[in-house]
Amino acid sequence: MLGKQTKESIVPTISMFYGILILMYFYDNKRHSAPHIHAEYGEYEATIAIEDGSVLGGELPSAKMKLVQAWIEIHRDDLMADWKLAVAGEPVFKIDPLR
Repeated sequence: MLGKQTKESIVPTISMFYGILILMYFYDNKRHSAPHIHAEYGEYEATIAIEDGSVLGGELPSAKMKLVQAWIEIHRDDLMADWKLAVAGEPVFKIDPLR
């Protein structure tokens, strides 16, 4: 029997800062083919492209979006490495938060 799947096993949280959760879904290259992350803050959720920080869907408060986009700029290489792992269903690595 397989163990119970938790949200963390399906949708790993790769970082967290200033109340923002950064997630990367496994096998998530069907709906948005561009490499991307998911950011959650309270009741807000957004899908954001790794390449240029553009919003593919959803929304975050403006100040929080700027923080996420700055974090993407700093960690783009690590995010792309995690993206390749995630779309292959492999475990991803945690990435340092924005400080």
